[in-house]
Amino acid sequence: MDQIKDALKGRDLLSLHDFTPGEIEYILDYAAELKQKQKEKVNHHLLKGKTLAMIFQKSSTRTRVSFEVGMFQLGGHALYLNAGDLQLGRGESIADTGRVLSRYVDGIMIRTYAQSDVEELAEHASVPVINGLTDLLHPCQILADLLTIREHKGKLAGLKLAYLGDGNNVCHSLLFGCAKTGMNISIAAPEGYLPDEQIVSAARADAVETKSEIIITTDPKEAVCGADVVVTDVWASMGQESEQQARAKIFAPYQVNAPITAGAAKDFIFLHCLPAHRGEEVTGEIIDGPHSVVFDEAENRLHAQKAVMALLMAD
Repeated sequence: MDQIKDALKGRDLLSLHDFTPGEIEYILDYAAELKQKQKEKVNHHLLKGKTLAMIFQKSSTRTRVSFEVGMFQLGGHALYLNAGDLQLGRGESIADTGRVLSRYVDGIMIRTYAQSDVEELAEHASVPVINGLTDLLHPCQILADLLTIREHKGKLAGLKLAYLGDGNNVCHSLLFGCAKTGMNISIAAPEGYLPDEQIVSAARADAVETKSEIIITTDPKEAVCGADVVVTDVWASMGQESEQQARAKIFAPYQVNAPITAGAAKDFIFLHCLPAHRGEEVTGEIIDGPHSVVFDEAENRLHAQKAVMALLMAD
C-alpha cells in the first residue's frame, strides 16, 4: 500500500484511464478514511501550508465549493481564479500559465472546455494538475460516484451500471471508472450521441484486466435491464444551450422514469451529477424518490477530491 501511495505523489489527474485499478481502489479507500475523520472531527491537516490554484473557465457550484472546502479541511488554502482574473484571456499561453503558477502554488485544478488545454497545462506545470471537468472527461465526479456506489452496495466489481443519455464527459469517465473497478456498464444513447469511439476502445482495453463488460446500445430498456445503478446527466451540457429544444425531442425516450427503471434491480440506486432538470432527463418521482442517492453523491465530491489532493500534493 505504501508503494501505491508513493506512486501517486506528484501525479496529475487528467483521466481515470491513467490510473491502475489498485490506485483507484486506494484513492477510494483513502476518501472513505478522510470522510470518517471529518465526521468524527479528527484533525487531518495533511496539506498544511499548501495552496491550490483553481482555474474556472466554466462556472460551477459543486466543483468550486468542494475543492475550496476540501483544501480548508486539509489545512491548506484554495485560490479561486476565473477566466477574467488571468492573463489567459489576453493571450498568455497555457504553457506559460502553468510555468508561472507552479512557482506560486502546490497544485492546480482546472475546469475548462478542451481536454487538450488540461493536458498542455499539465505538461508545462511542475506541480500536480487536477482535471475538474472538460468537455471530454469528468474524473473527479466519477470518483465520487464510485465512492457512493461502494457505500450503498458494499462493492463495485460485478455490479451493473446503466447510463442513459448523452455520450458526454460523465459517460466517458464512467466507462473508465467501471472498466477499472470491474463494474459492468451499459450505455444507451441515440444515434449521433453515442460515446466517443476512442474512449470506448480505451475502456475496453482497461476492462480486459478486470473482466468488466461494456455494452453500447441505442435501447434504454436493454441498458437498464437488471441494473444495480442507474445514472443520467442533463441532455444539453454547458455550452449546448442552443440545442436544448432539439435535444429534448431526441432524448425523450431516454428519460429515467418509473416505466424505464421497472426493468432495473429492485434495489437499484439512482445517480446524477447535478444540476438536474426534473421532467427532462429524470422525473421527480425518481430523483426525489427512495432509490435516489444524488445528495450522498454530491457530498462525496468533497471526500473523493480531498483524497486526490492529499495523495497527489503530499510531500
